[in-house]
Amino acid sequence: MPETVARFRTAREIWAAPGSRHDRLVATMRVALPMAIGVLAAFLVMAPLTASGDVSFVLDKNKVEVAKERLRIQSAQYRGQDAKGQPFVIDAGSAVQRSSAEPIVQLQDLAAGIRLSDGPARLTAPRGRYDMDKEQVRVDGPIAVEAAGGYRLDTSDAVVDLQTRRLTGTGAVTGRARQGTFSGDSMRADLESRTVTLDGNARLRIVPRGAR
Repeated sequence: MPETVARFRTAREIWAAPGSRHDRLVATMRVALPMAIGVLAAFLVMAPLTASGDVSFVLDKNKVEVAKERLRIQSAQYRGQDAKGQPFVIDAGSAVQRSSAEPIVQLQDLAAGIRLSDGPARLTAPRGRYDMDKEQVRVDGPIAVEAAGGYRLDTSDAVVDLQTRRLTGTGAVTGRARQGTFSGDSMRADLESRTVTLDGNARLRIVPRGAR
């Protein structure tokens, strides 16, 4: 028995001795394994770029969830031009377009900037509906308009035509111009020419100093 154990230990020592086949195998694997891992990683990275062919799948329309809203955006902005090529910008805190067939965008916290011949004008309202085809904003509720030269207009339930720069309001209106202040039950305004047509209980208070 002692001679058998001695021979077994001697064989293990010979196998693990420096320069043996085991030693050469370990030295080779120390170089080959990292290289193989590097090649495999490079292949996995490049495979999606070099893959050809299309991947197709079938969805059951009865099992696919349908979104109630087509598009919902936070901090939206819309840009365009009027009939004279002057730019306008509409900013909104949020915007919702319910379907692709409906060009109406529901806006919250909207502010529209319009460039007029004598300076910029700004329209603000808590909410409104923007018709992208007609380029009109319909406001249900209060709307305020401010322009260069101290002009201000406050009304409600109005339609703003961004192409013609015209505003039509069916609610009560109050305003301020260089000549004084005015009010009425409803109105039609041409923002470009600064003309306002008042309907119902029209009142105008002229300030002589402002007129001069």
